[in-house]
Amino acid sequence: PPPLLEPLFPPQPGASPGFAERVRQHKVRLEWVRAEPAGLRGAVRVLNLAYEKVVSVRYTLNGWASCAEAAATYQPPGPADGTTDRFAFLLPLGAAAAAAETALEFAVRYRVAGAEYWDNNEGKNYRLRGRQRVPPAHGPPQDPDSSAWIHFI
Repeated sequence: PPPLLEPLFPPQPGASPGFAERVRQHKVRLEWVRAEPAGLRGAVRVLNLAYEKVVSVRYTLNGWASCAEAAATYQPPGPADGTTDRFAFLLPLGAAAAAAETALEFAVRYRVAGAEYWDNNEGKNYRLRGRQRVPPAHGPPQDPDSSAWIHFI
């Protein structure tokens, strides 16, 4: 099986106590991430400071020797709190993430009303590492006829 990207941070920061206050204080915060075959999917929560806003995720697979940026898209309806918006992103990692030694780092950028805010996990960036999946264990081989019905006449 292909390697799995394992977060080196709690993958559901939005479920932690005080998350809403951190969004109010810092303007942008990662809400959750999930590794999928297509790449890394996640959501970001931003403080609704103006109607027009741009949210993106800047990421690297080679320790910032190069990087790419993926746009996040607005997810209606907004959270019930009425003061924040949710944006979703997908980092299309492709073959680069197929290596077990993959190290992905990313940070979230929020541009609004002429200002720019970052969520870089308190200066450490969000980091994930590749981990080889363990194939499922198979039981002993079973006789294909062991479940057959035998009828006598």
